[in-house]
Formats: sequence, structure tokens, C-alpha cells
Amino acid sequence: MSNAAKDRPWLIRTYAGHSTAQASNALYRSNLAKGQTGLSVAFDLPTQTGYDSDHILARGEVGKVGVPVSHLGDMRTLFNDIPLDQMNTSMTINATAPWLLALYIAVAEEQGADVSALQGTVQNDLIKEYLSRGTYICPPAPSLKMIADVAEYCYTNVPKWNPMNVCSYHLQEAGATPEQELAFALATATAVLDALKPRVPAEDFPALVGRISFFVNAGIRFVTEMCKMRAFVDLWDEICLERYGVEDPKYRRFRYGVQVNSLGLTEQQPENNVYRILIEMLAVTLSKKARARAVQLPAWNEALGLPRPWDQQWSMRMQQIMAYETDLLEFDDLFDGNPAVDAKVEALKEGARAELANLDGMGGAIEAIDYMKARLVDSNADRLGRIEAGETIVVGVNKWTQGEPSPLMTGDGGIMIVDPAVEAEQIARLDAWRDARDADVVKRALADLRAAAAEGRNVMEPSIAAARAGVTTGEWAAQMRAVHGEYRGPTGVSGSRSNKTEGLDDLRDAVDVVSDKLGRRLKFLVGKPGLDGHSNGAEQIAVRARDCGMDIAYEGIRLTPAEIVAAALEDEAHVVGLSILSGSHIPLVEDLMEQMRAAGLGNIPVIVGGIIPDDDAERLRAMGVARVYTPKDFELNTIMMDIVTLVDPQAVAAE
Repeated sequence: MSNAAKDRPWLIRTYAGHSTAQASNALYRSNLAKGQTGLSVAFDLPTQTGYDSDHILARGEVGKVGVPVSHLGDMRTLFNDIPLDQMNTSMTINATAPWLLALYIAVAEEQGADVSALQGTVQNDLIKEYLSRGTYICPPAPSLKMIADVAEYCYTNVPKWNPMNVCSYHLQEAGATPEQELAFALATATAVLDALKPRVPAEDFPALVGRISFFVNAGIRFVTEMCKMRAFVDLWDEICLERYGVEDPKYRRFRYGVQVNSLGLTEQQPENNVYRILIEMLAVTLSKKARARAVQLPAWNEALGLPRPWDQQWSMRMQQIMAYETDLLEFDDLFDGNPAVDAKVEALKEGARAELANLDGMGGAIEAIDYMKARLVDSNADRLGRIEAGETIVVGVNKWTQGEPSPLMTGDGGIMIVDPAVEAEQIARLDAWRDARDADVVKRALADLRAAAAEGRNVMEPSIAAARAGVTTGEWAAQMRAVHGEYRGPTGVSGSRSNKTEGLDDLRDAVDVVSDKLGRRLKFLVGKPGLDGHSNGAEQIAVRARDCGMDIAYEGIRLTPAEIVAAALEDEAHVVGLSILSGSHIPLVEDLMEQMRAAGLGNIPVIVGGIIPDDDAERLRAMGVARVYTPKDFELNTIMMDIVTLVDPQAVAAE
């Protein structure tokens, strides 16, 4: 039955930011002119992990997966001529969320905006960083305290702002089942609310609960995904009422934004991704009861590299057609009373409740980080195994692989390349910023910030003061590191086993034969240089290699090339595998190969995996890289046999 009035569309966003603040500002203003109704800011990895653009770990990463924001001047440029009091801005930022929000508030003040009227979201979810994305800085307990600092500050000073966006998006990207995505996200929310409850008056707590929002993923099994969203709505209402005693229904609403699944986008036949994205959007828009408040869609070429403005526009038009041309928003919920939907929703809720009880028994999400990480690695191994075995069909990947060349790939290869000169230019601006500021004011601001962190006070006010003083992102994060220390998250690999058995017997025999020739077990060092925290691929390579009988060394993310070379020396590695998905493969691999040769390891084969264009793959091979793998190389057993062949003394001697 049609409603009397048509529902308002969701916020239409594109996740965007690249190169420089100036270039990103131009992109934002262009997208807004095309009909985008909210901003979603992507920050580069140095900004996300609390490093200035000239830090050694930032090399090759500046401006690659988002915009570099090193100080107030960058934030000012990013939002030039964009009135923040008229925007709804989502910032995908976690470990440095207090700092980026402080910069945003400082710019809004400069614009003359009423800060109390600002609307938007900081993601500010550190637990999923430990589990799936890897842009954490500090250990869990102080990180949880900083999340609470932001929430406490916002509910008083920026009451329309969402201070924490529980992000299950990356959980699904890491392999989570729908039940795991539900349970792990809700456990994260309860950990935050448990930390917040003692910090605000009891009568204010329901309103603060009402500001917690979610950011979810919607995969290709769109009926299950739609049911998952309805389960989220019911379970959140249940938790708010029963666990926290929130009586007012308006504070129990499940408010969420979504980016549909990037994990299922394929490098092979990438034009098929357009249909995948549309189908996945249906999961979060069809059911009025569980409809997203904001939607951002990846571009068709996301598996190839950085989307161009045209690619983002195409995804935005998909949303606009759904919202404005169809009659979707004219009807009540289409699925209420549907027995198949009700049964699936109840099954998902039952599975999620069981997992939530399990996590509660461990002491909650903070205490269960290692457990959750291992379960995600296991689930992802199962997913990949089903694709390899053909049990899960992926069109153009493991079935119907023959097709016509895509006309979309002509010209620039279908992606945008960030100019390597961007990094040097950003560092020059950073140097000029440091030279122009008042050093004494900066010193006092940093001392106040450090004292607040050490004394357990809320860090938001001193962070805003530091932003005004000209403090940089790296300097802010250095104070947090100094007070709280730096954390290395679990890899999830130890104890995890792949369920993939087909073909492993032959591989194990091959590994045994080569190991006998080598005089010891084949040693495979897996490394992630730079700041890329997307470790799913590296984890699966490590698990499969171990299942084949190789001796594996994998210490997780965020290593310098020098650290990887030192590990290769110490471990006497027979082969080194690098995983880099941030686009920084050329400078990082070049640095590593030079250091390998200088250390006398030039004979050790190096293999590289990542989102690597064909031209870059040729450059890597010219540097001496033995093999280059991209997302199209999904058959892990083939990669394992390549490794065996590369280190087989007899095969090497024959070359």
C-alpha cells in the first residue's frame, strides 16, 4: 500500500579523497554540484595511522588511498568554499579520530559556523581496526577511552554529531559470516556504551545511546543481506531496551550508513561489477524498516585501482535513479509478514545471540580480540576455498571466464594514477607550515595535550587547542604513543587452518622434496611493508603455505623494508612475499630490492601481491621481482606451487 507522502531519500555519498587537499576539495565541490547530498572523506594511510607525510613509514603512501591532512592548513584547504554548517560530513577515521574531528571543528569555527549545529560522523571504531583494517595506534584500553572522550565531548558540544560509527564493513571484507558481522559489531557497540555509561548523568545516557551509529557492508547475497539488516534493527532495539534500559524508541533506532561490498568486485571482467553494486544496494534500500540513512557505492573499477571522477559519478547516478526514478520510496515495508524473510531473520538473530553470549563470556569485545581475529581468518579461508573448489560461483572468475575485451579499459587503463610528485609537494607544504608557526605556542599545546592523556582527562579540548596552535598529525599521535604505547594487533594466523584440502597432498609432497634438497624446511617470509593494513590476502597466503608444510614467518602489518630485510637475514628465508594493496608498491619494492642486494640477499626470490596495474607489474619484474600476483590470481595452490618451483635448487639451476 502506497504512503500518502513519499519518503525522503537517504544521504547520497561517494567515498572520496586523493592526492592533495586542494585536489580533493575540487572533487568534493564537483560531486556536490552533480547531486551528491553528503560528504564522505577518505584520508591517506599516514593520516589514518598518525604520521606526518615525511615520516619514513609514509614513503610511497602519501595521497594514495585518500587525502593527506597533516595540520589545520590542510583541513582548511580541504573544505574551502564548502560551508560546514550546511554539510553532513562522514570522516572515515579511527585511531586519529579525536584529532581529525578537532581539526574539523577548528575549521568550522574559522568559517563562523555554529559548532553545536554541525552534523556528521567520525567512524572512531578501533576494535574493527584490530580485527580487519589495521590502522590502529594505541592498545585497546586507551583507544576505548579516546572513543569515549569523543562521545562525551560531542554529546555536550556537538550534539548532532555521531561520535562513533560501529563499522562492520571491514569485518565482512575480512570474511565474516552474517552472524559474525552482527555479533562482532554489536559487541563493539556494547563495549563502547559500557565505557560511556559512568561518564554521563543517567538521565542523559539514552540520548547518547541514540547518537551511536553503524556503518555496514552489503554483499551479493542480497536477500540474506537484507535479512541481516532487519536482524540488526531488532537486535539493537533489544540491546538498548534490555541491557541499557532505554525506554524511548527514538533513542533505540538502528541508524546506519553503508558502502556495499568491495570484496566481491573482480579484476576479471570488471564491467560485471556494475551489476554487483546495484544488486548489493538493493539489500540496504528495499526494506523500509531497515533502510540505510546514507549510502556510498564503490566504483566498477575499484578492484583495478583508484576510481576516476567519472567512475564515481556513475555510481552516484545509480543511487539517484533508484531514489528518484523508481517508486521505491512511495511504499511501506515490502517484506513485513513474509514468512521466508521472517524465518531467515530469526535464524540470523539466533546465531548472533549465541556468538554475543560467547563474547560476553570472554569479558566482551576488548578481551575477545584475538578470538574474533582468528575466527575471521578461518571464515575467509572457508570463503576462498569454496571459490577455488567452484562451490561458490563468481562470474568471470571461476565460471564463464571467456568474454569480449572491455571497452571501458581503453585509454588510461580504467583508473586514476596519483602523480608521484604529490608526495614531495605535500612534504614541502608541511615544512613551510612548521616554519611559519609559533614554536612556543606549539610546545605548550603539546605539553597540555600530553598531560591530559597522562592524567586521564578528556583529550578533545586540548586537541582542538593544539589544532589552532598548528600542531601536526604526527605530533598529536606522538603524544598518544608516548603516553599509551603502540600496539601490534593479532595476525589471526596462529592456530588457524584452511579447510581447503584438494590438491594439498601433492603440494605437501613437493614441499617435502624441495625441503630435503635445501637441507631444512622451506622458509617463507610474508611481509607487509608500508602502512597498508589490509592484511586479509597476506593472512590467507600464510595459512595456505603453512598447510602445505612450509615454515612460515608472518609478523603482521606496518613494517619498513629494512625490517623485512633484517627478518629475511635472521630467518634465512628461502623466499620473501610482499603484500601491498595501497598503491605504494613501486617505491616500497624498489627500496626493498636495493636493500636485499646490499644485504647479500639478491639471490632470494621476491614475490609481490596487490592491486597492481599491468605497467607497474612490468616495472616490478624489471626490478628483479620473481612473480607478481593481483586479485585475479585467486587460486592459492597455484601460487604455492610457484613458490616451490622458485626455491627448488634443481629448477633454479636449470634456468
